[in-house]
Amino acid sequence: MLLKTFRFLSLMFVGLSMGAALAHLFELPNKIGLPAEAYLTVQQNYRGWSLLGIVVIGALVSTLILAVLVRGRGTVFWLSLGALLCILGAQAVFWTFTYPANVATQNWTMLPDNWMQLRSQWEYSHAAGAGFNLAAFVCLVLSLLCRQERR
Repeated sequence: MLLKTFRFLSLMFVGLSMGAALAHLFELPNKIGLPAEAYLTVQQNYRGWSLLGIVVIGALVSTLILAVLVRGRGTVFWLSLGALLCILGAQAVFWTFTYPANVATQNWTMLPDNWMQLRSQWEYSHAAGAGFNLAAFVCLVLSLLCRQERR
């Protein structure tokens, strides 16, 4: 029962993280060329998104516990570990590129002289994060499918 619980929690939290990340990715083509004032206006849609940190923590913790629970189970373990590493990769991208852009723009309430460079950094780092989150979700689904094959 414990293993099923953490499989569920990991899939749920990684899926929720992936959903938010993919929203950023799919918005990118429509936002990347906006003029300054329009971009600032659109960025205000993300107020309150910091609460998604709870989801990210849930994804990290549940996937770590899942990987520990399935250690020694071959492919299932490696896929679960791969999912965890992808979640960590998304966080590395966020804290290295996205967060500094948020700080420099005071969460997109003002635009410094280099705002276009910061916009690119913010948008493309979110795109990279979406790729990591998608890969994490795929790893988790594959780990479940591998598990089903053994029965």
